[in-house]
Amino acid sequence: MLYQMHTQSRVLLHPLMQWANNSAQQWTNQYFPLAHTPFAKQMAANCELLYRLGKHYDKPLFAIDSVLINDQAVTITEEIVLSKAFCTLLHFKKQPTAGQTTALNQAKVLLVAPLSGHHATLLRDTVRGLLPDHDVYITDWTDARMVPLAQGTFHLHDYIYYVQDFIRLLGPELHVISVCQPTVPVLAAISLLATEKDAHLPKSMTMMGGPIDPRISPTKVNLLATEKPFSWFENTVIYRVPANYPGAGRKVYPGFLQYAGFIAMNPERHAKSYQKFYEDLASGEDISAEQHRQFYNEYNAVLDMSADYYLETIQTVFQDFSLPLGTWDVEGKRVRPQDISSVALFTIEGALDDISGAGQTHAAHTLCSNIPESKRQQYTAPECGHFGIFSGRRWRETVCPKITAFIKENS
Repeated sequence: MLYQMHTQSRVLLHPLMQWANNSAQQWTNQYFPLAHTPFAKQMAANCELLYRLGKHYDKPLFAIDSVLINDQAVTITEEIVLSKAFCTLLHFKKQPTAGQTTALNQAKVLLVAPLSGHHATLLRDTVRGLLPDHDVYITDWTDARMVPLAQGTFHLHDYIYYVQDFIRLLGPELHVISVCQPTVPVLAAISLLATEKDAHLPKSMTMMGGPIDPRISPTKVNLLATEKPFSWFENTVIYRVPANYPGAGRKVYPGFLQYAGFIAMNPERHAKSYQKFYEDLASGEDISAEQHRQFYNEYNAVLDMSADYYLETIQTVFQDFSLPLGTWDVEGKRVRPQDISSVALFTIEGALDDISGAGQTHAAHTLCSNIPESKRQQYTAPECGHFGIFSGRRWRETVCPKITAFIKENS
């Protein structure tokens, strides 16, 4: 019922949001007589703030058209390599002109994006940073409300199998990078490949800001999962997709509920951000206002997750601690990170990360006990929060170059 009410409220609010958007544009239009009055900027700011607080945010585009390689612009096109019901494997294909051969001989990277509320475009800056030196592929997860019931279910083990399929398709000269949530299923996927002595094992795996062992330095996210019983999640946050979507009837953890959870983690920070946005609009600080728009265009765009996948993740990762305790069975096959010996391991954490606590990602080194010391690295980025390890200035200037060097050493 809650999902239906949310959908209906969006329909009812749509005319008001359109009016607010049109009014904001009108008050800044030089041909509108009142746009030159002293109160015009305040009126435009009021209207745009209302619009952005109430509008629906669609999935953003990656919008990466080119990349500089050796000071030359190389065209980038998005290429669908493989489509599955719940995920599309995208390739950022380089199209060098005559004489630009460098782009054709780069290390192949599979960037596994989180399936934890936001779209894969959250890693746009990650992709931009990797593209000059790597041949980049990314997992573009599908909003579960857009997947018809006839396409079947999606469980945590399906996530693992998807990752394995992508590794086999792109390997064996492949480097895998996982950001946040996927560090756990990616480690499971590679562990199972190692146990089976699969010939398609990647050359390296880089794990960034993920809950490998969430018992270490638990954050608010970890505590929520342990303080609430499993039944609470089943009965409180799971709903069926309404009839007006392709996935009608599918049980999901709705994106709008996830978004409410994101905001609830730092309500004061978001309130101050919107207040500053209003002040920037009213005072004509266009650059700062545009930075706010770009951030929240991404942050406010959310997707529904399959209920099976979400609930199994809560139980397996955050309540049973199955990976660090060595008790995780994937359809009868035990996950054994100690079986990995040939895959190089790089773990990255942010010193100020309030989502994945200090030591949670570095714990992968303890679990992967048979990887030689020469194939291990770990790095804690100073003055860096969760998003800072894969987006922004510190990502571009500090973290990304370390990953590039690590991949080069293990290619």
